[in-house]
Amino acid sequence: MKKFLYTCCLFLGCLLGAQAQTLSAPESLYQTLGQKAGITALMDEFVGRVLQDARIKHHFKDTNAQTLKASLSDQICQLSGGPCKYEGADMKAAHAEMGIRKQEFHALVEDLQAAMDSKGIPFAQQNRLLALLAPMHRDIITER
Repeated sequence: MKKFLYTCCLFLGCLLGAQAQTLSAPESLYQTLGQKAGITALMDEFVGRVLQDARIKHHFKDTNAQTLKASLSDQICQLSGGPCKYEGADMKAAHAEMGIRKQEFHALVEDLQAAMDSKGIPFAQQNRLLALLAPMHRDIITER
């Protein structure tokens, strides 16, 4: 009887071990976005859309597009679990004098969603990124 129980336990242990090996950790958002290269490409697309968007482009007329792309890439990289370190201004300081209204913030989000769509980022992953960014609206929207 002991031998039978030992054999059953050994069998179950092997079975559970094999099952555990087939389960992998969920892919990080950083990986899903294509790591640094994918995030940089996404921010290139996003900033390009923002600079062409008649609803909000006036806020960026004096902005260096390359600097903005690099800063946003680092910010998204860090937020998504990547190795980057965002060293730009905090959102409140960066947007304090811009007078951004709620509808302009929504236009910016629409441009980001369109950029993510164009890069083939799955809807669920888009939502993961937007959920990380959403709390920033309190510091970005300065005109009510």
